[in-house]
Amino acid sequence: MASSDEAAAAERAAAWEAALLRNALPSFVVERLERAKAGTAPWLSTMTPAELLLTRSHGMRPVAMVSGTCWYHYGYSWTNGHAEGWHKALIRIVAEAKACGANAIVDVRMRKIQGGEGSSMDFTLLGTAVRFAGLRESPNPIVATVGALEFVRLLEMGIVPTGIAIGAHYEWLTQSSTGRNLETGGKPFTNTPLTRLSSFWENVRRRAHSQLRKDAAKRGNGVLADIHFGQLLKQEGDPPRYLGRHIVIGTVVSTPAGAPVPHAIKTVVDMRDEESPLHAKAGKRHAAYDDNESEGGI
Repeated sequence: MASSDEAAAAERAAAWEAALLRNALPSFVVERLERAKAGTAPWLSTMTPAELLLTRSHGMRPVAMVSGTCWYHYGYSWTNGHAEGWHKALIRIVAEAKACGANAIVDVRMRKIQGGEGSSMDFTLLGTAVRFAGLRESPNPIVATVGALEFVRLLEMGIVPTGIAIGAHYEWLTQSSTGRNLETGGKPFTNTPLTRLSSFWENVRRRAHSQLRKDAAKRGNGVLADIHFGQLLKQEGDPPRYLGRHIVIGTVVSTPAGAPVPHAIKTVVDMRDEESPLHAKAGKRHAAYDDNESEGGI
């Protein structure tokens, strides 16, 4: 016979399942978020004390911690699976923010768990729902991967964060059994450009960025793409195959046409063999993908 705790857990799980089928939140979650909205429950935040001081002085009030989770099966397509899994989680974190009366979610972190359920993965977004007096009313809260401090600075420059955009692409490359070796270019023991692998990988990245721009264009005219993940995997066989996959995620912004950039920016490309200092000084990362598989600063 099930214990009272097991029965309560089963009841909560059933309530969650029924709510998700209706694209809604279960009643106990709505109740918690309404108490946060009314200020009768303690609020939680990922902000530092310095950020709290600044945001308070700029009319921003933290309301509650919010999250959106989706365990998604992507057996048909890694590209579509990752993009759709994050979008499902995005819809759910927005629903929680709306329930507590927030008009923005800042410092959104991305988490993933890949378990033993075949081609599926847990996609989770966590962030701080805030009420900001300087934002125009909108039916949906703004979602931003930037922290509260960066959010306020963007607004001060006339740059308005408007949401999150996602671009992903994967593709297979098969080496011809009579063609040149893709790993040596047909010239072993020499240094030589691998033109076919290079063009293949460039195409994978370009298509992921193209999807990012299309997604971003729905909500703004720019995107702060701060999460990059890429892999080039070899599948042994006769002939072997190579799998290239890339995903890029960022905060969409709306910037007035012709608005000046208040800081001097110099474009550089870091080509050092060791860890890029641009990458090392990036501070805390919001990427859900493993750091040893993410790319350095460019």
